[in-house]
Amino acid sequence: MISTSVQYNNAAIGQDPRVLLEIHSQTKSIAICERSIEHLEQNLAVAIKQPIEFRASGAVEEISVSLKNYFEAQPHLDEALMQDVLRLLGLFEELTKVSTFRLSLVKVSRTMCPRFHADYNQLRMLCTYFGPGTLWLPDEAVDRKAYQTGKTNESILLNEDLVQQVDTGNLVVLKGSIYPGNNPILHRSPSIVENGEERILLTMDTNQPMCFPD
Repeated sequence: MISTSVQYNNAAIGQDPRVLLEIHSQTKSIAICERSIEHLEQNLAVAIKQPIEFRASGAVEEISVSLKNYFEAQPHLDEALMQDVLRLLGLFEELTKVSTFRLSLVKVSRTMCPRFHADYNQLRMLCTYFGPGTLWLPDEAVDRKAYQTGKTNESILLNEDLVQQVDTGNLVVLKGSIYPGNNPILHRSPSIVENGEERILLTMDTNQPMCFPD
């Protein structure tokens, strides 16, 4: 059972993009900005029928040029989607204060990471443009020892009813395992193969360490 309505101590959730800044709070390991992508839905329903495979690394300017070139060569992708990706990259740059990034925009047809896990990074931004969103766990649902010793989801989960899911189109920033001083967020990909579902997933990572005050 997936719950989506309850607020949890390790999560910052709101409709103002500034809520994402709360990921730097000591108590937060996930930040979610709720939003509508209704203006993109018609094009996304067309785009999902075609391959989507964009990956780039570098400064914002370099990624922007590569993304524009990719969209020019893909007539099934709308410029409004490109502009949204660029806006989110700008938000991530503001959030992380670094100068280089890794970005991917891909169509996903398999369950990429079925086990609840933490990413080996400092921060990651995700947006599922099409299909089901990422699953994540509040602290009270996690057996950290079971996770750290490599146990399965059944052992990691203390209460299956507490599993949360990010809505399609929402922005999510995940705290990874090398962010200083905090428990990272445990999350996993939604199961899509069984239902014949597909996703369009945007992923952004920092390409260099973030600087933190002493």
